[in-house]
Amino acid sequence: MNLNQIFTSQRTGNNPNTTASRTDFQRDFDRIIFSSAFRRLQNKTQVFPLPGSVFVHNRLTHSLEVSSVGRSLGSVIGEFIAENFKSDLTEDSKNFYNHNLGNVIAAACLCHDVGNPAFGHSGEDAIASYFDKNENDLKFKFLEKEWADLVNFEGNANAIRVLAHQQQGKDFGGAQLTFTTLASIAKYPCEAVAKKKGIVHRKKFGFFQNEKETFLEIAKGVNLIQENDEPYIFKRHPFVWLVEAADDICYNIIDMEDAHRLGIISNSDCENLFLDLIESENQDIKKVKDKLVAISNDNERVSYLRAKVINALINKSIESFKTNFNTILEGNLDKGLLDIYRDGNKALQEIEKYSIAKIYNHKAVVEIENAGYNVMYELLDHFIPSVLKPKDERKSYDKMALKLLPQQFIYEEGSDYQKTLGVIDFVSGMTDNYATDLYRKIKGIDIGMTM
Repeated sequence: MNLNQIFTSQRTGNNPNTTASRTDFQRDFDRIIFSSAFRRLQNKTQVFPLPGSVFVHNRLTHSLEVSSVGRSLGSVIGEFIAENFKSDLTEDSKNFYNHNLGNVIAAACLCHDVGNPAFGHSGEDAIASYFDKNENDLKFKFLEKEWADLVNFEGNANAIRVLAHQQQGKDFGGAQLTFTTLASIAKYPCEAVAKKKGIVHRKKFGFFQNEKETFLEIAKGVNLIQENDEPYIFKRHPFVWLVEAADDICYNIIDMEDAHRLGIISNSDCENLFLDLIESENQDIKKVKDKLVAISNDNERVSYLRAKVINALINKSIESFKTNFNTILEGNLDKGLLDIYRDGNKALQEIEKYSIAKIYNHKAVVEIENAGYNVMYELLDHFIPSVLKPKDERKSYDKMALKLLPQQFIYEEGSDYQKTLGVIDFVSGMTDNYATDLYRKIKGIDIGMTM
């Protein structure tokens, strides 16, 4: 890929560039911060149930921290590119890599989770499972590729839709972000029918059929390497690796800190795992341990070690990106930056094993996943059958159900696929509390007038 041609200030909605004190990529960051989709992340589960008496991360605080890490990664790599490839770069490109790559990665990290439904990954599973379990009643209503979108639903593809789709009555181009920022969150730049386990850029899929033309414009605008056109498959954009690394660094480490605060894991286990990782990087472990002696508060000790670990992982990700830079540009890297490091580092492997055993399979986490799955499944079951019925065949209960759908999610003149996506937009955009509250009301568990 040509380093001068993998970024652009072109936006969805085809809005002309404006002269302002902020760059186009800083404007992306600000637009995301002020968007309702981003604000709703404050009440979407990261791992642990919300709310609680002990503060833990939600999707919004997670995204802010990922953005902070991503800005660091982007700034350092931007300087690396500007310095080591300056003879290949135009003046505009030098300016971009020196001053704006950090903004792009920060903005992309900020919105990388906006397509995720309530209740974490169980919300995604519920949406996909709803269509899978109702295949006999629903599949015939959709084209093959449309059906693949539904039975493989997941948040990465939905993020592109949330950010780029024009809802009923709203402005063209969605959030109107630059193609550069949008390409940077496309971890799986292919159609759903092309997803394939074991291939890093095809593990899942990156866009719905409804947003296919928009994604093709994005791919053209940033010159993604095309692997296939039926179905469409592209190689990852080079910036994706930095966004992914920032996300991997944060959830691998911060979930441990949250579990410690909740008393799910012991102070000694958490400290020892973090210390082992710090020591594996040949950091001055004596200096770190001496610092710990001066800190008596357990939470503060873990916070200090967490900061040291994140810094170490940022440095390793930068090193890995530089080492594999040509392979990344060619679109041939087959493993995430943190995965490459994990393969050769037993300390990080132990953190992952411990997290799976003690955190992700903890009773409280499993309970919220089960509850969330059922809530999301039942909400879809309340709306999908009614929205897919022809208008003249709808019974009174169908009409009553559809009165609960906000106007921007209703596509009466659209295809069955578009009507279904409208319902998914509504349900997947809900916060944990709103989804639970609506579920209890439509099931008759809570009856009474509330606003």
